[in-house]
Amino acid sequence: MNPDEYCQEKAAKSGSSFYYAFLFLPPERRRAITALYAFGREVDDVVDEVSDVSVARIKLAWWRTEIDRMYGGAPEHPVTRALAPHLQPYGIARDRMLAVIDGMEMDLDQTRYLDWPGLRKYCWHVAGVIGEMSAAIFGYTDPSTLVYAERLGLAFQMTNIIRDVGDDARRGRIYLPVNDLQQFGVKAADILNGKYSPAFSELMAFQADRARGLYKEAMQALPEADRRAQRPGLMMAAIYHALLDEIERDNWQVLHQRISLTPLRKLWLAWKTWVGGGRDVVRRLSR
Repeated sequence: MNPDEYCQEKAAKSGSSFYYAFLFLPPERRRAITALYAFGREVDDVVDEVSDVSVARIKLAWWRTEIDRMYGGAPEHPVTRALAPHLQPYGIARDRMLAVIDGMEMDLDQTRYLDWPGLRKYCWHVAGVIGEMSAAIFGYTDPSTLVYAERLGLAFQMTNIIRDVGDDARRGRIYLPVNDLQQFGVKAADILNGKYSPAFSELMAFQADRARGLYKEAMQALPEADRRAQRPGLMMAAIYHALLDEIERDNWQVLHQRISLTPLRKLWLAWKTWVGGGRDVVRRLSR
């Protein structure tokens, strides 16, 4: 298995919505974005799958060294070997790669966030910065597109947080800001114990409004000149926003299950967005 095949397998196995957007790209850009996505999966798996915090820190330190090797022209891991040829053509900066690892280390250092600014910082590290790098791979001519991409990354991460409240609680993490829990009268113990309530539903509706606000900011920041080039991100936006709607229709039942869209529905949303040039998604999510 060569490095590109390794990344392709990593992306396909994840079942992520991102994978469906990659299918429509030209081969070179598809290889680049798949390698970037595989990198994100690798470092995220360190935090999610390694129970010993000290071991996780060692593994993330190894990835920092591996990034240095990659930018020095001597990567060892299949993911960095696949990504290395795309660094210069797409302007993938070393500090952006390291920022992602910084975000993973935040998961080792804290399991709660006091307020939205603190959570937003975390979301930028694990998703916003990846959105910016992805936008560069897709292609852009206007710097405002990077604002769009950063906001879209934040929106995706907030959608993930809403979807994964129960899964994260079982790992001892609650990403929903402490001051939001206090505002709605929801105790951390209720979330950790999987207890639903009208107050919990109101809390989740508030988080969904925050996510939708980020989708709106993203769409309003996207220049018309770059809309077609950014269709992969818009395809993901269509899928993730549909997921958010699905969670709301299910009355925020996220503490005991992980709500998801079927692969066929994801593919349909991706295809519809691609052939429509992303115009409908921009118009709908801008409202």
